[in-house]
Order: sequence, then C-alpha cells, then structure tokens
Amino acid sequence: MARRIVNRKEKRAEFDAFEERTKSEDEETEEVEDDDEEEGEPSDAAAAADQEEGGAEGDSDEDEAPKKKKKKKEPKPKAVKPKAKSRARTPKIVRMKVVWGVFNNSNQRVATYQYPQKKQAEDHAAKLMTDKRSTHFVQPVKEPFEEKKDE
Repeated sequence: MARRIVNRKEKRAEFDAFEERTKSEDEETEEVEDDDEEEGEPSDAAAAADQEEGGAEGDSDEDEAPKKKKKKKEPKPKAVKPKAKSRARTPKIVRMKVVWGVFNNSNQRVATYQYPQKKQAEDHAAKLMTDKRSTHFVQPVKEPFEEKKDE
C-alpha cells in the first residue's frame, strides 16, 4: 500500500485562508450588530424586556414596521498570487569511482587499489592473512572522484 504524502505548505495555506474568512465574517457580524443598535432597534435584551412589560399590548407589535433582514456582505475575492518558485536546491552531483579495498576482520580498510588492479589487492590480502594470521578480504568501495582543477 502506498503512503500518501501530505503537503504541509498547502494545508497551512488552506488553514490560514479559513482563519481569514472566519475573522472577516466575525468583523462583519460585529458591524451588523453595531448598525442595529445605532438605528434605534432594540437589542435582544431590550426586546425581551419590552415583551415582558407589554405582554398585554398586542397592537404595539403591529404598529412597528417589520424588521429588515440584514444581508451579509460577500467577502471580496482575494487576488490569486502566482506560486513562488521552489527554493530547494538541487543536490550537487558527485562523481564516484570504484576502487578495491583490502579490509581486516574489524572492517577497517588496510589498503586501496585502483579498479583494474584487483589481482594485486587479492595478493595483498592473502599475504596479510599468512603474515598476521587474521582474516583479510577484498571488497569494492565507492569513493568520490577527485577532479583536477586547472589553475
């Protein structure tokens, strides 16, 4: 089963956009509530108190004009920004070469030989095994290729 890769930058952008929308809606509702109080319409608490006091007066509600419903202002469409170029650097390509390494039993490299010199590397490992009476072996190793700089 393949794992889904989550693009955290896109998720963060969506979350920020959502917060902006909710923040702008909150500001609009505060403006609408402020407008209601300025127009002289009673607030919710004042309307409840009027109903308790004037419960017997049924005609007063008919004399008042019906309340107008405030339409919410649509948020302005945000300008679409072009996506910024990726700042990730491309890794520098390092050329590698293969050499033969002679290793001891502790996986420590004792000697190295160029790739065409495999026979010499095997001979060296055999000589070390007879002289030191310990295991030595030959294994290919990749090393960075040193390029000559012209000065």
